[in-house]
Amino acid sequence: MLRRFAISCVLILLALPLAARTRPHYGGSLRVETERDPWQRPDGIARRLVLNGLTSLDAGGVVRPALATEWASADADHRWQFHLRPGVHFHDGTPLTSVNVVASLNTACPANCPWSTVHALGAWLVFTSDAPMPNLPALLASDEFLIALTIAADGKIPSGNVGTGPFQVAGFNNGILLLQANESCWQGRPFADAIEIRAHRAIHDQWLDLSVGRADVAEVPAEMVRQAQQQNLTVIASPALLLLALQQFEAGPLANPLVRAAIAAAIDRSALSNVIFQKQGDVTASLLPQSLTGYAFLFSTDRDLNRAHELRGGLTVPPLTMAVDGTGAIQLAAQRIALNLREAGFNVQVNAGSAAQHPDLLLRMLPLEDGAPPAVLDELLRSAGQPLPAMTDASTTSLYKAEREILDRHTLVPLLDLPRVYAGSARMRDLRLCADGSPDLADASLEDAP
Repeated sequence: MLRRFAISCVLILLALPLAARTRPHYGGSLRVETERDPWQRPDGIARRLVLNGLTSLDAGGVVRPALATEWASADADHRWQFHLRPGVHFHDGTPLTSVNVVASLNTACPANCPWSTVHALGAWLVFTSDAPMPNLPALLASDEFLIALTIAADGKIPSGNVGTGPFQVAGFNNGILLLQANESCWQGRPFADAIEIRAHRAIHDQWLDLSVGRADVAEVPAEMVRQAQQQNLTVIASPALLLLALQQFEAGPLANPLVRAAIAAAIDRSALSNVIFQKQGDVTASLLPQSLTGYAFLFSTDRDLNRAHELRGGLTVPPLTMAVDGTGAIQLAAQRIALNLREAGFNVQVNAGSAAQHPDLLLRMLPLEDGAPPAVLDELLRSAGQPLPAMTDASTTSLYKAEREILDRHTLVPLLDLPRVYAGSARMRDLRLCADGSPDLADASLEDAP
């Protein structure tokens, strides 16, 4: 009996430090580095730290309350009402009201919105549309519709991004954006006192800073995951939340649907995956990942050069221009696609940058979120500026038919599904990814925090 009691006491004493170590610590500054502008839409790393949406998606892609606590639809989803969370304030102290939420939404989406009108009605927001909006709660969780203050209580226009999120902007100096914890955040205070975001930092510089203790979170492009692991970086990856796609514009030489179909048939997706993205991307000919729908395998991913020649027939297609939205591997992918198309009889010139004037083709990454497939498809097509299909219901059959209709136009050619990947320092605790693949820094803590 005495021996068992002594052993139990020893085990308890050994467990106490371990339990203390696993508890999150308040305090300290997180240091984050990024290649891009931290405010860049749709996935700037600062946006979800400072701004909230009316709704949010949990790690499983389920719609949850955020600035809205409840919602309901009427008139067969042509009308939605969202009730605002009471007692919420923007970082400058301005109360959150339905009026300033409407102003934010109208600023973020001046045209081609998922709704026709949105107006304030007391503590409620009312959305109406001529078409059904079954996916509106999920769409309002997207980055595009995060709520920012447009006019303060004193009538002045804020000079920067003012939101209701767990962190607020404290300054920008020498390329470093400083965010401070929002002590009165409606979600509760974040663990870290501050976040320092160093922008426009090359990947290898990010990794060097991570290895010598000058950074806590760094980006890992999908094609560099193996390299990061070889350098013993602690890597965390999302499911497939990026779609590499080739957009074809229905003008000029690509107004002919047979030409667009020939281009789609000529692309070697396997080479892109194996050579350019180092087998980190899954080849796909579907807009939505297999994990979301279960039917992506029904769309053939095989290259068919003979079919491409057959579709082009004897047409003499003038030289085409391809713009590229991104750097690094996506630029290499564009060059590889251009070679594929030349083998099919197309002359393609690749131009760096997505702002090339009136390109025929655009190679781009489109963001996905882990959520209900109809809502994910809706947001994906909005991001690509594509028309939304008519769906009779939210069934898999209806979704498949809608996607088949889109793909048969060949204006958007899916190529690869890719993850979002980050690396964290040894002192980082509880680093997780949100439903959109961005790091959840509000719930992360530092091991050496006081």
